[in-house]
Amino acid sequence: MSFSLTGFDLEKFVSETLAEDLGAGLEGGGRDVTSESVIPAGARFSGVMDSRDPITVAGLPVAEAFFRRLDPDMAIERLVEDGDRVEPGTDLMRLEGNARAMLTAERAALNTVQHLSGIATLVRQYVEAMGDTNAVLLDTRKTIPGLRFLEKYAVRMGGGQNHRMGLWDAAMIKDNHVLVAGSVGEAVRRAVDAGVKEIICEVDRLDQIEPALEAGATRLLLDNMDPDTLREAVALVTGRVPTEASGGINLDTIAAKAATGVDYVSVGRLTQSAPAADIGLDFTPI
Repeated sequence: MSFSLTGFDLEKFVSETLAEDLGAGLEGGGRDVTSESVIPAGARFSGVMDSRDPITVAGLPVAEAFFRRLDPDMAIERLVEDGDRVEPGTDLMRLEGNARAMLTAERAALNTVQHLSGIATLVRQYVEAMGDTNAVLLDTRKTIPGLRFLEKYAVRMGGGQNHRMGLWDAAMIKDNHVLVAGSVGEAVRRAVDAGVKEIICEVDRLDQIEPALEAGATRLLLDNMDPDTLREAVALVTGRVPTEASGGINLDTIAAKAATGVDYVSVGRLTQSAPAADIGLDFTPI
């Protein structure tokens, strides 16, 4: 198995997640009391992970890592790949190995695949709802602490792209920054003077566009604008920098906003509140 994401430590994630579930370091912790007391040490299971809904898959390599951590010799066959769109009843993964290991890793593996596939599935719905436009769907920083790299990976599996990864790789000047700086132009100038290369500036009025551009903004986030205002904003920018629509965007409104000529549409809900995919894992003693 080969799975790596820049900035994400898979081994650490697996270790810490299993340790949390097993109660490592707590009085009486460090073990799966149910499996140890009920399942013989040498018992073996075969298992099948399958989708109960139409989904876009994400997270299978991470699930595999959970099982292999507890049974390195477990036979695992991925039947689909991350990014695949599957119908209800589709088998995603087959496993064969130590029964205790499977039961102990089951919830961590399922939680991960259900959550990431839920994100990928919702992203796919938004991409399709955008229709035939040139706009690109972006996520935001509205992620669960500790899961950002995985959640943003799931966005890519669903057909979207990632906004900035964090506070470090681009400046995003919003209303609170402007409030302290005194104006959009002054806030952007301060970022420029600090040597920041990528400067995204949020504007919620058309009269803020020119000051932001003159000061050196490299992208404009057009916040909470209706489609007509977005078109006017795009016309004022005249392609000098990329434009991004944000705010008030859902499956019903995204097509109209994406069709205004903006380069990007960002949606916080993709990672903030995507429902988990319905995925099951059934075992058979062997």
